Amino acid sequence: QVIPHITNAIKEKVYSVAEEQEVDVVITEIGGTVGDIESQPFLEAIRQIKYEAGEDSTCFIHVTLVPFLGKAGELKTKPTQHSVKELRSIGIQPDIIVCRSEKELSDSIKTKIGLFCNIESNCVIQNLDASELYEVPLMLHKEGLDSLVCDKLGIKERSIDNVQWIQMVDNLKSLKKEVNIALVGKYVELHDAYISVVEALKHGGLTNDSKVNVKWINAEDVTRENGDKIFENCHGILVPGGFGDRGIEGKLEAIRYARINKIPFLGICLGMQCSVIEFSRNVLNLQGANSSEINSETKYPVIDLMNEQVGLDDLGGTMRLGAYPCVLEKESMSYSCYKEEVISERHRHRYEFNNEYKEALIEAGMSITGTSPDGKLVEIVEIKDHPWYVAVQFHPELKSRPNNPHP
Repeated sequence: QVIPHITNAIKEKVYSVAEEQEVDVVITEIGGTVGDIESQPFLEAIRQIKYEAGEDSTCFIHVTLVPFLGKAGELKTKPTQHSVKELRSIGIQPDIIVCRSEKELSDSIKTKIGLFCNIESNCVIQNLDASELYEVPLMLHKEGLDSLVCDKLGIKERSIDNVQWIQMVDNLKSLKKEVNIALVGKYVELHDAYISVVEALKHGGLTNDSKVNVKWINAEDVTRENGDKIFENCHGILVPGGFGDRGIEGKLEAIRYARINKIPFLGICLGMQCSVIEFSRNVLNLQGANSSEINSETKYPVIDLMNEQVGLDDLGGTMRLGAYPCVLEKESMSYSCYKEEVISERHRHRYEFNNEYKEALIEAGMSITGTSPDGKLVEIVEIKDHPWYVAVQFHPELKSRPNNPHP
């Protein structure tokens, strides 16, 4: 038996979302594999939620893999059957099964899965591999997934207008231009670590009829000597967010390369802080300038904690999290994109631009083009004698959408 305190906490979290946000439907995803010990408390919690909320107020959708054996030329349903058997043993009966596969599921395969998993065959949905992520909603709609969910939850189904979405997917497959963007980070082996950034780049590329090719560069591999080789054929350099000191020097070199060689550059969160450090070291000549997060003994802490945070040890509790307003300077690259004087962007960081170095950086050629409404917190820095050099403390990628890209 799972300790009730754990399952109660999970249930309270799910219920609180519904109550606080005043939503009609709460979607809760449980990752991992059925049978793994890590998922047991969560599965038990949703079993109890169905018992408490009622049969007509919950819908269990189970996503499984139906592998295709090339040599045998057949799809295997056994993994799905065993997965559902495991779920049923703990009291969860899937209402709908979404089957990921590289080959189409025949009616006989759907009937077989339905028979052995105790659901109607029309509740077995195929989810074929797609060349573009944004094809998936269209494929699931064609299979009738949305109708099944609405029917199960007693929600009145409405007609949808997906013409724009279909057009967007068609455009994604026929982009006429290409652009190469170097993404310099320390988690590049796991591409999903930067999925929001990459998708936001794709959204911008789509609007400009350009396919964005991301060149993944490990920050630890970048040195002053190999910049020409590493950034060969790159039309832009992006340094995304992150934490910790690993790879910092490589990020600084990437930013220096972009600044000197007039390559379009975008820094996000830690990338913005690194741009300030690089400029301080190589333009202001403040040797050893750093963030106090990386080197607490640095002589020039151009990135530092705010005064009210000094002495606090709780990393999460001292973070600036969520949406905050930012006031833009009208004569700036950022304003030319947003075309608004006050914007709102999401944050996730602890350290800030140190205002003690503000005047020196401005005199040396770095522009501060975005601040908090009271002017105390620096949000955006730019270099004006550069084709495109913008570094932001916030995370613009989190607000980008495929048919409505971020500015």
